[in-house]
Amino acid sequence: MNVIDFYGKRRIYFAISLAILVIGVVMSFVNGVQLDIQFKGGSLIKYSYKGKIDADKAADITTDLTKRVVSTQTTTDLSSGQKRLIINIAGDYGLDVKDQEKLDVALKKEFPDAKLKLSESTMVEPFFGKKFLTNGIKAILLSSVLVVIYVWFRFRRIGGLSAGIMALVALFHDLMVVYVTCVIFRIPIGDSFVAVALTIIGYSINDTIVIYDRIRENSKKYSRESIETVTNLSIAQSMTRSINTNLAVLISVSLVFILAQVNSIESVQSFALPMAIGSISGCYSTICIAGPLWVTWKKHKGTEHKIYQ
Repeated sequence: MNVIDFYGKRRIYFAISLAILVIGVVMSFVNGVQLDIQFKGGSLIKYSYKGKIDADKAADITTDLTKRVVSTQTTTDLSSGQKRLIINIAGDYGLDVKDQEKLDVALKKEFPDAKLKLSESTMVEPFFGKKFLTNGIKAILLSSVLVVIYVWFRFRRIGGLSAGIMALVALFHDLMVVYVTCVIFRIPIGDSFVAVALTIIGYSINDTIVIYDRIRENSKKYSRESIETVTNLSIAQSMTRSINTNLAVLISVSLVFILAQVNSIESVQSFALPMAIGSISGCYSTICIAGPLWVTWKKHKGTEHKIYQ
């Protein structure tokens, strides 16, 4: 039976995935892990302005006034040309009204020609930030456990528990790719990360289940073939569907990202970019990780023959 030997090339696929994980760990130390204000607490203040402004000077003024860790950046809306100064003030409490008024006066005094205008002010207490972070992690873990239980029950004939665990490993691979994307592109990890994670879990497990379903059908039809051959055939038969599905997602999300980039909609950008890369990872893990990893486990345990029973 002449099919692509996905199982035979498993070491290459596993090495690529391991390299991604190593890059993620290294970049976590190099760039640091930025938690969005929803998860760490603090204040996020946005000003619109005209002309030029020194973001570093604005950060120094804010730091001197608040005595807290401050990061600033400037953005420009490509469609309207509107410029924004974004001030992120970390801390164990929000910025009260009096301090915000003092900051407003100090910035306008330092940059009189910029015509600074307060456009948005967000405050999150650390207690709520930690609660949001905990609930987000719980949501991801709960969805992962439910996936294992479903696959375990659905594919009992081919060893449902091992299939569910390998599917879970592939899902965590995709979540790590999303995490690495956030670290490399300095996207703060917040509610958008949770939304992307849950969405990717849904898409990725759907593709993996299709392959498992093919394996179950082909194990009956090709009972004389080895488990490697059956799995390779099942992946090959499902590959076009997986690629087309994820390609459609990639195109649509990429368009969303481009529009968000043009219009400087940061919240949408922080969702669309990780989602686009995550969809690619979901397709890759379904084809190259879940199946070959499952076969490796079955052969290691010596239970590969049970899928034909």
